[in-house]
Amino acid sequence: MTERTIPNAATLSGWRKSSYSGNDGGSCVEVLDDYESGIPVRDSKNPKGPALVFGSDGWSSFITAIKHHLSQKP
Repeated sequence: MTERTIPNAATLSGWRKSSYSGNDGGSCVEVLDDYESGIPVRDSKNPKGPALVFGSDGWSSFITAIKHHLSQKP
């Protein structure tokens, strides 16, 4: 599968903070629902920067990895 990006994620509207982002304001990931060809993800601190577009399999792997990482925290 080819990695896809959106060069300027600010051109799209409807971004929401991921429920997996922490509440400390440091590392926030935003996702865009209902995008026609995958799940775009961007860094909320850089809204005009690129977004990485995950396919459904890639998104599932990403979420599984995040859940695993969070379960390892003390």
